Amino acid sequence: MLMLGLRSLMNRRFVSVLTMASIAMSVCLILGVDRLRTEARAGFANSADGIDLIVASRGNPVQILLATVFGVGSTGNAVSWDTFETIRRLDTIEWAVPVSMGDNHRGFPVIGTRADYFRHFHHSGGTALSFANGRPFREGAEAVLGAEVARRFGYTEGTELVLAHGAGDVSFHVHDETPFTVAGVLNATGTAVDRMVLVSLQGFDSLHEDRPGESPDPMTRLLSVEGAGSDGPVDVVAHEAAHGHAEDDDHEHHGEVDGDHEPGHDDDDRAARHDDHEARQINAVYLGLRDRTAVLGLQRWFSEYADEPLTAVMPNVALLELWSITGTAEAALSLMAMAVALAGMLGLLAALSAALESRRREFSVLRSVGATPWRIFRLIVLEAVLLTGAGLLLGYLALMSLIAMFDPLLASRFGLRLEGWWPSGSEWMLMLAIFVAGLVASLVPAFRVYRMTLADGLSSAH
Repeated sequence: MLMLGLRSLMNRRFVSVLTMASIAMSVCLILGVDRLRTEARAGFANSADGIDLIVASRGNPVQILLATVFGVGSTGNAVSWDTFETIRRLDTIEWAVPVSMGDNHRGFPVIGTRADYFRHFHHSGGTALSFANGRPFREGAEAVLGAEVARRFGYTEGTELVLAHGAGDVSFHVHDETPFTVAGVLNATGTAVDRMVLVSLQGFDSLHEDRPGESPDPMTRLLSVEGAGSDGPVDVVAHEAAHGHAEDDDHEHHGEVDGDHEPGHDDDDRAARHDDHEARQINAVYLGLRDRTAVLGLQRWFSEYADEPLTAVMPNVALLELWSITGTAEAALSLMAMAVALAGMLGLLAALSAALESRRREFSVLRSVGATPWRIFRLIVLEAVLLTGAGLLLGYLALMSLIAMFDPLLASRFGLRLEGWWPSGSEWMLMLAIFVAGLVASLVPAFRVYRMTLADGLSSAH
């Protein structure tokens, strides 16, 4: 039966290929939409894992979450250092990590924070950050790179890089007077951390110190505005400028950083001393609580804080609000994918039905050699099963090919990783649903063939 079905499809190979292609396209689209949705949600949830509250200046919780955790947008007003000190002294706070934002390196966000960040920030179900090479920053002019930043530009430990003021792809001033040295590179996390450049608060503040008599070269500024975020000439110019005239500035800068370093102090002492740096201002504070049941009361306390307007965001709640905003778009994409899948099933039904009359002689020959109407019925169902199965396989392979092609782009632009060759549970269910739909679609032409061959047999006998 199987060989008979395969030969029958080969005799009608053109129609069979078109039918498989339509099914494969529907499978690729519906599975692609599902994977994009699930991986995006998982990536967002993993990025905020382990943070109980995010405190920032009064604003929209979703905007605060996107700005502080994912480096998208800004928080608006800053939070004073006195407020941070007040927050971290609260009895219910186990740890507090300040965060400053507003700069970028070739389109990737620069985050100013403390070395505590690497100890307290977790992702993907409690996994701690780890280093592929190097170590956390210890000096003011050191940086730690996310895996995607290092991979994208080929940076390694010891590489010098130049940061720029501004968020996203737009830079308003290249800080070529203060080059940073890569102290370490983090292992890939599959979260927004992969796309970040992390520096100390002291290093971040040093970028914005007023230096009398210094102004950026006009051509450098123009290139930074037009070319930031690309592999264009902006960073080449800035880097040449840094190497060309920044040797004295470098000595001056390192003097500021190392001036109070006494011989005999180890690197941990230096890291601790830099963690004591009081920033001019910060954008947000990550908080871990001793008792998570106190989160609602603490959130209300922040909303009533008298010294400055604050908002305390619970990441999971803000994510639910974000999903409610994007739910309409997700539903539209899912409906479109289902419509394409339905079109594929209708194409299968049309392909099987259209050939019935032309195959009537074939069925008569099969009846003459002893095939029953029920056997011919099963032959039509088998052909549909083969077409649907081949379409599922081709569609999934096409999806994997597209993921391999576009995963680097999605990772660098949006922090999304769609890796994984084995189908997830939801993908298995979707493919099973498509397979069953193809099986059901085959019943209509199969029943018609059954009646046709039964009638032809009775006519011949008569």
